[in-house]
Amino acid sequence: MSGGPAPTGPTPSASGASVHRESRWVGQGYADITKLREIAAKHERVSTRNQQRAARINTRIEKLRHHAAILREKAQKVLGMIPDIESEIAQHDRDIQAATARMGGAPIGSDVTNLHVRVRKLQQKVVDLQHKARTYDHRAAMRTQKTAELKIKADRYLEQSKLAEAEAQSYRQRADRLQAATEGEVAARLGTSGMGPSAPPPPPPDSL
Repeated sequence: MSGGPAPTGPTPSASGASVHRESRWVGQGYADITKLREIAAKHERVSTRNQQRAARINTRIEKLRHHAAILREKAQKVLGMIPDIESEIAQHDRDIQAATARMGGAPIGSDVTNLHVRVRKLQQKVVDLQHKARTYDHRAAMRTQKTAELKIKADRYLEQSKLAEAEAQSYRQRADRLQAATEGEVAARLGTSGMGPSAPPPPPPDSL
């Protein structure tokens, strides 16, 4: 029995190995793309997390500013009460001088000493109101200082957010370029294999 002509083209084992290598190469490419997109998503998450922190700090800053404004308004309201009290003190002083002049060196009566007591009480009230107003101002100043410290912290978080977003954008661009290159290579390989010469027909069977 004579054998037919030897088949041309790659052997089945060689062809299978080539397909396996190509499949592994494509799979590795898509795995790299997935990894790059995963890293980009991680940086995006860090970016939005820092934005959240900055937003919460900014909300707290506005609350502190509001409280400081209220405290300053209270301080001004308290200080606004002092001129009326001072006018009342001045009136009592004039009454004391008039009563003393009428007595002409006689012992001081109870009406005059009563006026002195009222003057001292009003003076004490003025001092108390001044202290209260200064306390409000001090508390407002403390809140203003706190807002300055928080503003620095919020700016730091926003800067970190911008850096993380830039990193995410860089990894996304790398993934896009790699995906385009991988898909282009796969398309080129498929086109080449589809346009290649057809395999020769199998030889006829041997005659018995």
